[in-house]
Parts: sequence; C-alpha cells; structure tokens
Amino acid sequence: MAKPTRHKPTFADKGCQTKPQMCSVGTQLSMKTLLPHVKSTGTQVCAPKCSDVGVCTSTTTFVQTHAFLSSTPAKRRQLLDIEDEITPIKRPCLEQTEVGVDSLEGSSTMIQSPHDLTYNPQESISALTEDTGHIIDPSIPTYKMLTYIVYEKCLLELFEVCPVCQRGTRVRTRTVGTFLCVEQRCPHCDFVRTWNSQPLHGGTPAGNLQLSVAVYSNGGSFFRVEKIFRALRLQMFQHNTYRWHARLYIEPAIIYKWKSTQDGIMEKLKEQNAILGGDMRADSPGHTAKFGSYTMMDLRSQRVIDLQLIQSNEVGGSYHMELEGLKRSLGVLNAHNLSFDCIVTDRHPQVQKYLREEAKITHYYDVWHIEKGISKKMVNIAKKKDCTQLSKWLGSIKNHIYWTAASSTTPQERVAKWTSILNHVLDIHTHDDPAFPQCLHPLQTTRDTKQWLKPATPAFCWLENLLTSKRILKDVEKLSPHLQTSAVEAFHSIILLFAPKINHYPFLGMLCRLYLAAMHFNENSHRLQATTSYGEPMYRMSCPKYKKGERTSKPIKTPAILKYVDDIMELVFEQVFPDPTPYIDEVEKIPIPPTLSSQHPRPDKATVVSAYVSRFNPGPV
Repeated sequence: MAKPTRHKPTFADKGCQTKPQMCSVGTQLSMKTLLPHVKSTGTQVCAPKCSDVGVCTSTTTFVQTHAFLSSTPAKRRQLLDIEDEITPIKRPCLEQTEVGVDSLEGSSTMIQSPHDLTYNPQESISALTEDTGHIIDPSIPTYKMLTYIVYEKCLLELFEVCPVCQRGTRVRTRTVGTFLCVEQRCPHCDFVRTWNSQPLHGGTPAGNLQLSVAVYSNGGSFFRVEKIFRALRLQMFQHNTYRWHARLYIEPAIIYKWKSTQDGIMEKLKEQNAILGGDMRADSPGHTAKFGSYTMMDLRSQRVIDLQLIQSNEVGGSYHMELEGLKRSLGVLNAHNLSFDCIVTDRHPQVQKYLREEAKITHYYDVWHIEKGISKKMVNIAKKKDCTQLSKWLGSIKNHIYWTAASSTTPQERVAKWTSILNHVLDIHTHDDPAFPQCLHPLQTTRDTKQWLKPATPAFCWLENLLTSKRILKDVEKLSPHLQTSAVEAFHSIILLFAPKINHYPFLGMLCRLYLAAMHFNENSHRLQATTSYGEPMYRMSCPKYKKGERTSKPIKTPAILKYVDDIMELVFEQVFPDPTPYIDEVEKIPIPPTLSSQHPRPDKATVVSAYVSRFNPGPV
C-alpha cells in the first residue's frame, strides 16, 4: 500500500500592522522569549500554530521572521515533522493589512493562506523580507517615537512563557497613568524580568508628560480627553498630575516660546514701518467680563506682535480694560524701539481721546465697524411705515462706504464721496461739492423710476438724518484708506478654539492659551488654497446666517501647520524638564492680579452649607 503524501505546512508570518524588516534593534525582550506558544501582539486574526511569531514591543517596531527561515535544514525537517502531527485550526484569513506609517502611505502587504492553491512560499518569504524604508533609529528622541494602542491581553501573552525553561510564569502589572510596568517571575528557575512600556525621565513616565503637553499645547481640555480615554478604557492619570505638569513644565515653556517668537517678529518689523491694528476681546459680553485680551497686530504681514491680558479688578471695571490694554501694548512696542505709521482700531471713545491728545499717533477707524453700525440702524428704519424702500438700498450703501474709504486720499474727499449717496438715491449724479463734483459711473437712463427715492419723503428724511449725522461725518473723515482689522477679528475667532468662553481659566492659564492661539495664527495666516490632483482650486459651499439662505463659496485651505506644538514638545523634554528653574523664574516675573473673589471675605463653609435651601426640598413647616 502506497504511503499517503503528507502536505507539509509552510511557515509565514501572521498578519500584523507593520511590514517585517530584516534588522535588529535594541529591545528589552531576549531572543529566547520568542518561542512556542507565544502569539503576536500585532495580530488581527488567529492562524495555525507555529514555532515562532513576530513580536512588537513598546520600544521596537519590528516584526521578526520565523525561526524556520533562519534554522538549518535538519532543524527545518524536525520542525516540519512536529507540525505534521498538529491539525491546523481553521480561522478567517486576513487578506490585506494596511501599513500605518507616514513614510509608507498607500502601501499594503498581501497575506496568502498556505492552503490556497495559488500560494507560493518563495513569494511569501520575499514579501516578508521586503524593505519598507522605515528605519528604526535608536537615537531618536522619546517624544518623536511612534506610539500604538496595545490591548492588555495581547501584551501579556508575551510573558506567559519563561525564556529560560520554557514553562509558565507569574506576571504582575503596575500602572502609573499611561505607564505600564510588567514584572515576570518564573517559579521554576527563579528567572525575573521587569519590562516598562515607556522610558522614564527622572522617574516620570515619558508618555504621561507627553500627553499633558499634547493636550495643553493643542488647546484641548483635560476632562474631555479623560472622557475619551474612559470610553476606550485607556489608562489615564489624574487631573492633579496634569496641573503639576502644566505649572512646572508646560506653561513656562509656552511663555518662553512666545517671548522668543515675539522678539523675532519685532526684529523683522524694524526694517519697515508697520501699520498696526488693535482691538480687545472680552471673555463675556457687556460689563460683566472678567478678562479682556488686547491684540496688537501688524496688518501688512498679518502677524500678532503683542498680546495683553487684563483682569477687570486691575482697572476698576471691564469698561476700562481696552484702554489699559492699548497702553501696555504701546509700551512693549516702545521698549523694542519699533516705529509705525499709524494704528487702525474701532471707535472706542477712550481710545480716540488717548491717541489724539496723549500719544499723538495717527488714528484710523476700521470700515467694518462703522458699516455694521449703519446697517443695523438702516434695518430698523426700513421696518417703519413708508420706509420699506430703503431695504433695497442697504447693499449699495454698504458697498459705497468701502469704496469711499479705498478710493479717497484726504478727509474732505471721503466726506464728499460719502454724502454724494444722498444725491445718487434721488437719481442725481452731479454734486455741489468740488471735492467730488459728479459720480464716476457711466450715466444711464432708467425706465423704472420706482427704484429711486423721492425728496422730502419719510424714507429719504430718515436716510439723510442717519448718513449726515455729526458723529458719522466725523468718523468718515478717519476711515482707514488701506488696511482693515478683519485679520484681528479672525484671530479672535481662533482664540475660541484655545480658550472657549464657556470655560473658566486662571490668569496664567488664560495667558498661555492666548499665546498658543497667537502662535497658531502666525503660522497659518498665509495658508494657500488647496487644489485637486489636476491643479484646480478647491471650494466649499457655505450658507451664512446673515445671507438669509443665499449660498456662497469659500476656498478650502491647505492643512494647518502645527510646528509650534513640536517646538514646545522639544523644549519641554530637552530643556525645561531637566532644569525648570530658569523658566519658572521668568513666569514668576509676570504680575498676576488677585482673583475677583479675594476682594470679599471668605465665609465658613459650614455656614454656607447650612444656609442652603432648595425649593424642591423645603424645610419642615
């Protein structure tokens, strides 16, 4: 009777999340650890048992090939005879795994089953030994290493077997936030080994500090990140640890980074006269704001050059915060010997008086602030009886004020062009003012005379009183003829990403978040428009509220640059963490005002609790 042919299985590496490499790097696991009954930590499906599998530890990103590929021919025959007696367990086969490495975007590895008729062992081996181009550099800093999510069960499978006697071991784990320490002890041969999931910097796990820096420098919220970690069952440290990292390392690094960036911007601006734009942002509207941040920006380069944070109890109320912020910003510019031509702001009365009488600085008004005030009043007038016709002229009057500011060179010319709109709405295009004798548009004969206003009608009288009021004419004289503060308003919207008004921050925390927003804006204010693969510019549809259903298109920008985050991370690990004393000394020089609650006596907590009464839980009658 003929002996049946035995199909010997061919060994191939299991599906993993990175391609294997024929290189060896430093690891805390010895080569004897990778022996039978040890499964891969990076596998997504189970496969027939084999003598060895690839392993990926927290300090390495390589996958080692089977012992079958590196053994002698005699050893291979012995391994094949042992495997012939084992019936493979049928499992779903992963056909394709994607490589999640930046340098290998779009590449993938095809894993074929040994039972497939088209399976070729030589092709499988060549695929396993293919060079991916991702070289592990042992000298790479800790904060630049790739990190992965590893499940506890998959990780502890690496420590089930003693690498010396190949018998079962006892494993004990210990966690410190995101840090995991595994202690492996063999009761048979007294083998002991300790494995750490992260490098330690002076006793501090690198992952804990790196996570704190990443959350803070990106303007994130610790409590939101904590909720995400809790949902994923990822280990996380407590909030007091996060605040400890922030006070000792992160906030001093942010302040140092901003000061050095600010000095570099000032040096570049000394080569040319700057045109400044200033405005204040309050953490809440009205006279109840606690913090007010004053922004000073160079409108030519659209870069924030100074930020001042004022607390309301420093100046006697939130109404005085804008003037104080302006004074402090001008003091910083004078300390850097920075010269400028003029400053563009809104129409704050205190700012007007200070720049006119004390500072003696050329002052212009932003056009958008004046146009917004006029538009609101025109909308209210158009709701009156016999004034509905004014709603049709609202858009034209908005365009007219921008054209007046951009096309005029003297205050008299601005006023003449602005008041010419009153003749224009009456279908009169010649004017008595010699500074602007007639309209510049070509004369046209209109058959529809209903679109023009009539003199002495209520609509025209309301419009004339609004556009020729004493305050409006004085403001039109000082309209900015070149640059506006729209970039400052755009920066204020960026602050909301780092310091939302719904959240409360201490003074130093609010200041650091303002600096982060400024560095983010300065790096991304000149982003280019994104293009398709064919080079065509990309747009997206928008439906703003003020358009009342009208669709507009907006250009799609290229992805934001976050170089400042990498710089802060490097600064914390390389300079601040080893010796935080000089950086903390700079933070202590910042004058931090007392909190608003410190102005009032603090009552005893028991007294306050005893006075608590709820309408849903009344006391005894």
